[in-house]
Parts: sequence; structure tokens; C-alpha cells
Amino acid sequence: MPIHKVLTKKSLGILMHPSSIPGGNICGTFGKGAKEWIKKLHNHGIEYWQFLPLTPTDSTGSPYSSPSSFALNPWFLDVEDLIEKGFIYISSKEELGKTNEDKNYFDFDVADDLTKKLGHLLLQGWGSQSEERKLDFNEWIGKNSWVEDYAIFDVIREEFNMLPWWQWPKEFKIKNNKFLKSWTYTKSEKILIKKLIQWHLDEQWNVIKKFAKSYNVKLIGDLPFYVSRDSADVWSNKSLFSVFKNGELIFQSGVPPDYFSSTGQLWGTPTYFWSKHKSTNFDWWRKRFKRQFELVDLLRLDHFRGLAGYWRVNGNSKTAISGRWINSPGRTLLKKLKVDLGTDFLPIIAEDLGVITPDVEKLRTNFKLPGMKILQFAFDGNEDNPYLPKNIEGENWVVYTGTHDNSTSVSWWECLEINAKKRIKDEYKFSENPSWSLIKIGMDTNANLFIAPIQDVLSLDDSSRLNIPGTTQNNWKWKLNRPLREIEDDIRRFSELGNNYGRTR
Repeated sequence: MPIHKVLTKKSLGILMHPSSIPGGNICGTFGKGAKEWIKKLHNHGIEYWQFLPLTPTDSTGSPYSSPSSFALNPWFLDVEDLIEKGFIYISSKEELGKTNEDKNYFDFDVADDLTKKLGHLLLQGWGSQSEERKLDFNEWIGKNSWVEDYAIFDVIREEFNMLPWWQWPKEFKIKNNKFLKSWTYTKSEKILIKKLIQWHLDEQWNVIKKFAKSYNVKLIGDLPFYVSRDSADVWSNKSLFSVFKNGELIFQSGVPPDYFSSTGQLWGTPTYFWSKHKSTNFDWWRKRFKRQFELVDLLRLDHFRGLAGYWRVNGNSKTAISGRWINSPGRTLLKKLKVDLGTDFLPIIAEDLGVITPDVEKLRTNFKLPGMKILQFAFDGNEDNPYLPKNIEGENWVVYTGTHDNSTSVSWWECLEINAKKRIKDEYKFSENPSWSLIKIGMDTNANLFIAPIQDVLSLDDSSRLNIPGTTQNNWKWKLNRPLREIEDDIRRFSELGNNYGRTR
């Protein structure tokens, strides 16, 4: 029986994280702004909306190092929806403080303060909610086993000034369930707040997902391969990860030395004890994927190569030089996911960037998963460069101008050396606007899906960049500070150009 593909025709998408969408009190939310964005994509025949992980962030704002693989980011909670449905009792959202509609960034501390205010208001209003609503909440809690551990984990973190779990007092650190049962009884209201916030986020996102489906817009989510050491996932499932009970790393993840780094990269996240995952029939992984596919239509799997093999370094190593490659049981896991989904294809995009070995290519092609091509990586003068448009063979690819980790195309071009610019201009019709030139090159490839970050569609420079890898300051904060109606011309231009290449619906 032939394996079908998830991408079957030429199409278009735009990458924009919900936090960047205009509106919301502090940043974009799971509310009217998201619906307006979906409508705009639909009206212009753009079939895909891609975003970053929807999970809570770490202290630097990164959703790729989350305290939970399953929870949703409380910053996305839509205030207007809570008021309209009578879950919180205030006359207007202005009572919650100033909004942030006129800035092109948002403040994480202010977002956290708003979350605290909303949590207390949700608790105040909970007693007067209908029995039907309380039943819905309790049923949802029963179906989502991760919520209990996450809510307790988050309350303990706050109790101990956000220290990582391995610095908590012993009974908390080792997760002594008998001790925690009595302790959580004394913190029941705080734990209930965490659960209510997650329930409301889930309800609001489900509305967004149904709305997108009704407008024929598909949602592309993002799943980091590894999880943060300081997460509810690791704290409550220590045996699945390469950590000692005291939290110290047995082994850690990273990548070996390469052209960019003579000592490789250390990521500081624990690797998986795959033997334990096998013996539990990959239960944690399958629940993790199940949760994601409840939220999105397709999933970009970050560091896909980790499913074929991973670079394992001793936990106390200071560089990645002394690591070694270890095989992963990715084939077995992907086969189980197909059974779980009941489909003959997997709705997964493999993030297969960097130095990719034959075993990774084989795993991707065996499951007919689309890989990724980044145009900003293409023009180094190497005729064999796999990102060069002429070297992109076949259709089962997602081509990007750049990703959330890249410069915007405008700033990329500004920083490009003169010889590289000349090579590009000699081969392609490069206009005065590098964003649109790169977009046009991407649309002209054979790849079934072409995606541009919203920053490139709007021809913005690096003042609007979302993330600079290797830095921890001023990332993940960018927000579009114009109403969506004001970018209509740019979206229309993107759509019309896509139509010329047979990419719009």
C-alpha cells in the first residue's frame, strides 16, 4: 500500500506567532485578532498559518524551552472573551491596566502581571459559574492527565521564587507524592487558578481552530525535539530522561563541532532514555504528539534528525567535543503515531536543516515527510548547496525565505558580502526590495509549500526580528503595531504573486 504525503499541491503560507498579532491587552491573543488574521489569509487564498510552539515560555521569553510540553501560554488568554462569557466580572478590559496596541514589542513582566490578575478574577468568578460549566471543566481535567502535574509544578515554582526544581527542598524535588498530597491541599486555590487558565486557553484555541477550519486555513504548529530540564515533563517523569533524581544531568544534548563552532554546541537539555520509552510503549511521546494534533493540523518537528540519531554528551562536559552519536528508535515511534492517528500519512514537517546524514534522509523519505529549505542559506557560492533553488529536487518540501531564527530578508541582504550579491543578481532578477525578490525565488521552486515570515511580507528590517540564536536579551518580543487592515496591500501582493505560480486557492 503506497504511503501518501501530507502536502499534495502547490500552496502558500505565512509565519507569524500569535504574540505578534495586533490587539490584545499586552500581546496578541486567542481572540478577535487571531480570527481577523485567519479571515485575511482566507480572503487572499493563503492556505497555511504557521507559528512557534504555543507553550508557556522560559524566563527569556523562548517557547522552545518551556516549563511544559503540554500547556498553553497564559499570555494568549483573551480578556474580551472572558468578560463576554461572564467568567470574570469587570465592566471593561481597561480596568486591567493600559493596553499595548501602539508599541512594536511587549514586556514579559507586564504580561505575567496581567496573567496573575486574570487568574484571581477567574477564581473570584468560579463559584458563581453554572454546574454545566463546572462539569465541562472537570471532564476536561479528567481527559488531560498532564494538567495536574503542570499546575502543581507551576505553583511550587512560584512558592520558591522561580528556582529550578532541582534547587527545591527535598520532598518537592523528588516529588514525594504522599507529602505533596497534603501540601497541595493547602494550596488548592492557587492550583485551581492554574487549571482554570489552561482550560480557558484550551477552549479559546479550540474556537480558533474550528474557525480556521471553516475558512479552509490550516494551522502549522511547532514541536521542539528536546524538553527543558526545568519542566513539569522532566520533574514528573525523571525515569524517561537522562537526569539523576537530584536533577543533575547524566547526559545532555547538543551537536558536534562543525564549520560554525570548533567545540560544537551544548544545549543543556537532558537526552531521552529511549529504552525506558520503548518499555512503556512510547506512552509519553504518543501523548505529547496527541496533544499537539489536537491543537494543529500540521506539526513542524524541530531537530527532526534526533529521531534517527542524537549527539549525546556527558552531563558534566563543558563542550560538545567529547560526545558521540547514538541511534534513536524514530522509525518505531513514527509507525506508532500513524496507528494512533489512523491515517496513511503523518502530518509532520521535518526540520532537517544543517548537516544531515543518510539515516535522517532515509527516515524522512520512508515516511514521505516534507523537509525544509531556507533560501537565506543558499547563496554561499557552492554550486552543490542543497538550499539553492536549482538543487531542490522534487516537490515534497517547504521552502522559506528565512525562519524565526534568521535575520529578516531586508537585513540579510544588507549584511551580505558584495561578491554574493553580485552572484545572486547575475542569476536572478533581483529588484531593489530583497524581501520580495527572495519571496519570488521561493514561489518559483518546485516545493509544494512556500512560507514567508510576516516580517518579509512587510519588508521589515532586523528591528522587527524575532530571535537571535545564542542570545538571551530582547528576543521573542516583536509585535505588529498596526491594525491588520493597514497591511492589506502587502498580503494582497503576496497572494497575487503566489497566484502567478499557481499557489493560491
